[in-house]
Amino acid sequence: MLKTTPFHERTAPLCASHAWRRWAGHVVASSYELTHEREYHVIRTAAALFDVSPLYKYMVRGRDAGRLLDLVVTRNVQKAAVGQVLYTPWCDHAGKVMDDGTVARLNDTTFRMTSAEPNLRWLQDNAAGLEVDITDVTGGIAALSLQGPAAGSILASIGAPALKYFRIAPATLHGIAVTVSRTGYTGDLGYEIWAEAGNALALWDAVMEAGRPYGIMPAGLLALDMARLEAGLILIDVDYVPARKALIESQLSSPYELDLGWTVNLDKERFNGRDALVAEKARGPAWQFVGVEVEWSSLERLYAEVGLATRLPSATWRMSVPLYADGEQVGYATSGGWSPLLKKYIALAHLRSRWAAPGTPLEMEMTVEHRRRRAAARAVKKPFFDPPRKRA
Repeated sequence: MLKTTPFHERTAPLCASHAWRRWAGHVVASSYELTHEREYHVIRTAAALFDVSPLYKYMVRGRDAGRLLDLVVTRNVQKAAVGQVLYTPWCDHAGKVMDDGTVARLNDTTFRMTSAEPNLRWLQDNAAGLEVDITDVTGGIAALSLQGPAAGSILASIGAPALKYFRIAPATLHGIAVTVSRTGYTGDLGYEIWAEAGNALALWDAVMEAGRPYGIMPAGLLALDMARLEAGLILIDVDYVPARKALIESQLSSPYELDLGWTVNLDKERFNGRDALVAEKARGPAWQFVGVEVEWSSLERLYAEVGLATRLPSATWRMSVPLYADGEQVGYATSGGWSPLLKKYIALAHLRSRWAAPGTPLEMEMTVEHRRRRAAARAVKKPFFDPPRKRA
């Protein structure tokens, strides 16, 4: 049976589209309005409020909490300062990515870990012999994500502290005890607010009331998907297959192959997948995860040849689309679409390393009037959109 989030009593009446989707066993809004267009634009111009409560959340406490997390993720958790948030993947013994999420250090011996998929059993298995307590608090913590250039001003008006990028701190917002992190999934200035589930409705009301003078809007997953595409952020089960679900070797990806090499700390003596990652770094990854831009004139020409105006996807697509160079397939895009802000057709893609350098000419397969064609494209650096305000 599908569950509702602690904010459902507020989000359901606002969802005029009745467009709901499943996320980790919960129902959440795809869009509140009949289309997601205004919800997307408010992320970039004002502030959008997302219900992100379905994220899996684990409290890891005890003398060996840092040791456990250092063992299972690729970042150096024990060196993280209190109040710091780390984005990190974690790998199996072969150095292939199982999941990705965040680790927040709340105090010397307490951490909160978020993930896209269930990881409780895996954490418990790795904790054998360590003095640590692991608790699944997914249902007990309500989470909101406030994203956009006005997000900081809105939260400051109700008592949020000033935070540096990827930092977290306790706060009292309109009388409600919360923790606030300067994190998000849009590539913009953004914050996430974590509170006891029983305070969810009061928290929603307080943030919405404070945000009205700034043009706040609730936003759904379709708007979020376009924003994360522009930000070049990966999505599990879309841009990569988690190691637990992979059926064949070619479906697996390492952090180096997902452009996450910067998260791998090989100075740590021991962590899951370390030996495999040391060897891969020495030889270089076979694949790279890059951005792709489709040339507009080429796309326009394909449609003009059949007598049609160019048709663009209204939402981010999620599927495998072949990419070619020098007459052969050299990779595949995994998600893409038209960026309303950048006025570009963009995609995220896996390319064999030989063809992954920025500027490399490519062709992307397109279906135009029931026929498979190829549009000119090129490899580019990610992210596509990276405003200074995100880190300022």
